[in-house]
Amino acid sequence: MNYYEMTIAGINHKLPICRVTDDLYIGAFVIFGNAKLTVACARELLKIAPKYDYIITAEAKGIPLAHEMARQNGDESYFIARKYPKLYMTGVFETAVKSITTDKIQKLYLDTAEADKIKGKRILIIDDVISTGESLYALEKLVKKAGGATVGRMAVLAEGDARHMKDIIFLEPLPLFNPDGTVKK
Repeated sequence: MNYYEMTIAGINHKLPICRVTDDLYIGAFVIFGNAKLTVACARELLKIAPKYDYIITAEAKGIPLAHEMARQNGDESYFIARKYPKLYMTGVFETAVKSITTDKIQKLYLDTAEADKIKGKRILIIDDVISTGESLYALEKLVKKAGGATVGRMAVLAEGDARHMKDIIFLEPLPLFNPDGTVKK
């Protein structure tokens, strides 16, 4: 397996290069289980984050990052848009999303009790990697439906052309790759 080495939030990290299609490969950034990297990324993102009332992320890879950012900032809570409605939800808002790392349309759900807390608040959208921006825009739709105002869209990495998006804040760009592991031009 090929790897792409980079420094993220001051930490050297190796990303496995994984196939998406025959001619498109990505550097898989997995923050799960890496406490040191999660803490460092949260710290660096908070340094450049706009003023907010709550953080929201999509299930699942953004959860440890959102949790750590909220913990470091002293926030009492944060929100997770779920992939499936849960029995404990009092009602749901939903929106559809197509991600580069999934092969079908997914839905994201937000509990109406959480939506009540979001109403009239400044919401910061967090993700681990931004590729197409579709997950961020789906979260933004949920925030808008709930009556909140998105004040920022942040991620650890901006993959491929996402690094040129003017409406996101990120720590590092991440290139796309050819099948042989070389960086796509």
